Amino acid sequence: MGLLREPVLAERWSKPSALPDFSTGGLARHLANQITHTVTYLAAAPGDSAISVLDHFTGNTWVTSGVDSADNVGIRQRSEQAAAATTPEELADDVDAALRELRTVLPGQSAERIIDLGDCGLTVNDFLLTRVMELVVHADDLAVSLGTPTPPMPDHATDATIQLLSRIAAWRHGPLNVVRALARQERAPASIAAL
Repeated sequence: MGLLREPVLAERWSKPSALPDFSTGGLARHLANQITHTVTYLAAAPGDSAISVLDHFTGNTWVTSGVDSADNVGIRQRSEQAAAATTPEELADDVDAALRELRTVLPGQSAERIIDLGDCGLTVNDFLLTRVMELVVHADDLAVSLGTPTPPMPDHATDATIQLLSRIAAWRHGPLNVVRALARQERAPASIAAL
């Protein structure tokens, strides 16, 4: 995560990010959580049952409730509190350590293993897909917040993210609106935002 090593991150740590009500440091912490928390989830006992990745998003109120909902405010508050307890350098070091651990742990994970998320579970592959999507989306948010170019992402990560966001957008806005937005500008809705 080269963005976490950008010198400008320390300068903008407590300044507003490109996302409403999120400091740049809070956003950086939220981005890093997608990696560091993955280590924690993989180390925990497996769950008993899994739902589909689409059900995971369609069943969570934070997806459609807006930035001022209790769920979304809670996400920001937890990230802001965690950011206040660290520095950009410590955060980048934590992410580097988590990535080293994941390179060791992930190859031994069974595709059928269920990651227990408390109120539901996801298969390892679906859980990792949610993390990849978060990383792709929030890396762009952080780059914009820092005034730096968004780093290129691996094709398989952006392809998976586009596919998942398209499925969520079709659920939120209807498949025809997504098709029109992608193929017919003159009939496209104002937005097909998935999140």
